[in-house]
Amino acid sequence: MRRILVVDDEQAIREGIREFAEFEGYQVHEAKSGTEAIDKCMKEDFDVIIMDVMMPKIDGFSAYKEIRKSKDIPVIMLSARGEEYDKLYGFELGIDDYVVKPFSLKELMARVNVVISRRNANEGKDSPRGETFKFDGLEVNISGREVSIYGKRQVMTPKEYDLLFYLVQNPDIVLSREELLNKVWGYDYYGDDRTVDSHIKMLRRSLGEYRKFIVTYRGAGYKFEPD
Repeated sequence: MRRILVVDDEQAIREGIREFAEFEGYQVHEAKSGTEAIDKCMKEDFDVIIMDVMMPKIDGFSAYKEIRKSKDIPVIMLSARGEEYDKLYGFELGIDDYVVKPFSLKELMARVNVVISRRNANEGKDSPRGETFKFDGLEVNISGREVSIYGKRQVMTPKEYDLLFYLVQNPDIVLSREELLNKVWGYDYYGDDRTVDSHIKMLRRSLGEYRKFIVTYRGAGYKFEPD
């Protein structure tokens, strides 16, 4: 049985998610603070965490950063704030999804299902050994999930790696936002075009001078154009 950890300082929200998730067949555990969530994750394993951003003492982002030091658990963040800055910061930390309150419990559980299915699919993939691409000082090692610039390894979020790998494997082709959502996030991803734009912005920042390789085609999408 899949196990979910619901972290929110509002009891009504925890209970609402618990009732709906248990009906869907999940085993639900609760934490009412970031500190309690960290403690539970150190002692137990979960398939996904649903965590509120704004909690007293330790906010959701800080709690997740602490959890990630020892556990790789997918997380969906909940927040009453929908500003791009908050979403970007969350994605930079490596969160899997971001849901703005108030939200539909049915949609939230659909997102949970997508996150778990995507994680399972990724774990089952066997990357071709030795699949490395070099573009001047930029080296992309897909099999090793490593990106380096002039020999210096670049640290990126999991989704930045996935996005770059897909772009690199499909050079000189304009890829629509819809296709990128389908191929990188999953065919049934509950997201929108802004998710792609936000990650492209993060990826360009990580690539530094090689950001120029990712070209925007207004109204069409993005193309990887190495020199």
